[in-house]
Amino acid sequence: MSGAAASAGASKLTNFINHPAGPKTVFFWAPLMKWCLVAAGLKDLTRPADKLSLSQNLALTGTGFIWVRYSLVITPVNYSLAAVNFFVGLSGLTQLARIANHRRNNPEATAPKNA
Repeated sequence: MSGAAASAGASKLTNFINHPAGPKTVFFWAPLMKWCLVAAGLKDLTRPADKLSLSQNLALTGTGFIWVRYSLVITPVNYSLAAVNFFVGLSGLTQLARIANHRRNNPEATAPKNA
């Protein structure tokens, strides 16, 4: 690489590292770690719908979509946080649809049991 090209590459790396939402800040690491919630939601697609938690998935859906909005109004605007929260909300919404579908097709599974 020529001197100018190497300097431009180093400049971009330096700009990334020193960015207000770069790897020296929580604005970078929090979204990176939050992808684990998305991975857990994908893993739950293999779980039977009767074993899914309604309250947990309501919370994931609500907080996911609420935090998308927050991610876009904070300074610095954090698009990676908005993206991960969108997918957290989407994974929760997918599980809620699976729960609703299971309960609609199996009404006996949600009926109260007489003791």
